[in-house]
Amino acid sequence: MSSSDSRQKPPKLNVDEYLTTAISATPSDLHPFFESFQSLYSRKLWHQLTQKVDEFFDHPLAKQYRVDVYTRFVRDFEERLNPLRLAEMGIKISQDIDNPAQHLEFLADLLSRVSREKSPDAHVLILSTLAHAKLLFGDLEGSKTDIDAAWKVLDNLDGVENSVNGAYYRVAADYYKAKAEYAPYYRDSLLYLACVDLEKDMSQDERLLRAHDLALSAFLAETIYNFGELLMHPILDSLDGTPHEWIKKLLFTFNEGNIGKFEAQSPLFGQEPILMGNYPFLRQKICLMALIESVFARGAYDRTMSFQTISEETRLPLDEVEHLIMKALSLKLIRGSIDQVDQKAVITWVQPRVLSRTQIGKLAKRLDAWKKKLDGVAERIAPELLVSS
Repeated sequence: MSSSDSRQKPPKLNVDEYLTTAISATPSDLHPFFESFQSLYSRKLWHQLTQKVDEFFDHPLAKQYRVDVYTRFVRDFEERLNPLRLAEMGIKISQDIDNPAQHLEFLADLLSRVSREKSPDAHVLILSTLAHAKLLFGDLEGSKTDIDAAWKVLDNLDGVENSVNGAYYRVAADYYKAKAEYAPYYRDSLLYLACVDLEKDMSQDERLLRAHDLALSAFLAETIYNFGELLMHPILDSLDGTPHEWIKKLLFTFNEGNIGKFEAQSPLFGQEPILMGNYPFLRQKICLMALIESVFARGAYDRTMSFQTISEETRLPLDEVEHLIMKALSLKLIRGSIDQVDQKAVITWVQPRVLSRTQIGKLAKRLDAWKKKLDGVAERIAPELLVSS
């Protein structure tokens, strides 16, 4: 038996009788919808009927009737619909079902009626939504199982609509938030935001919460030492003018590796207990970012740094500098070697970075200096070339 037959289909609906009854039982503002349903259904104009049903579902007076219209009327002709549109419609209706068990049953039933082989994008959309519902209802293990199953399908698809990608990355990110796994949360949240329109798809509160959580994950992730991608994202504007605006400023402080600003802002950490509880880690992280910034600001032929210089730029005691360099090497933030005898580090490479405007300005100055050197070389060798010719 195929998955689409795995659940019993409801009895055949007498459409005319159902719609006539609906007209007498609903507000007059909704009557034109049911009259259109009758006309479009009788003429088998399925695409237009789908659009009209979608319009009905969005009407503010239709909310209390949506589940019944979907489970009885739409179910009657769902095999005629585009599976992705059917999935989106069903997911919208599921939001009206408050009972957790019934909510999950509704989504599981919808999933069973959409073929993974024939409609993989719709399958992923429903499965991701089901995973998110399980997560909200406290079933982390069940949610992770569905997330993994959705990824196996999604990873092999090309040209998927943003709504499908967005549904997957949203639940994946929120799962990692629940597990306090900061780096994967940071990664999947940014991928989720790449799939949505901030103004249309997210409320102001949702944008604020996502920006707040992204910032905290950037601070606390053990492998993230470049905040450039987040700093350029408009989601951070959600923090402006709120009690969390200082967190946005702290992100810029970290990305600049500015220890002075970090120390000035640290009294605010008490507003976020998780930052206060991880202060030693954050102190080490800002020192590492100060080291990265110091290396990056130097020319390619000026990256041999004494322990004393590093100590001054990171504000670390001299006897802790070697450990800091070793930590940076182990995290692959830099490449190079340590000369313990002469107390210096030879840096040959620094991790590529997404640059802020300030950092781009510094890079532009270095390029200008490099160009002037080349011009000087050209001026010196030009006479020699003329003589030899």
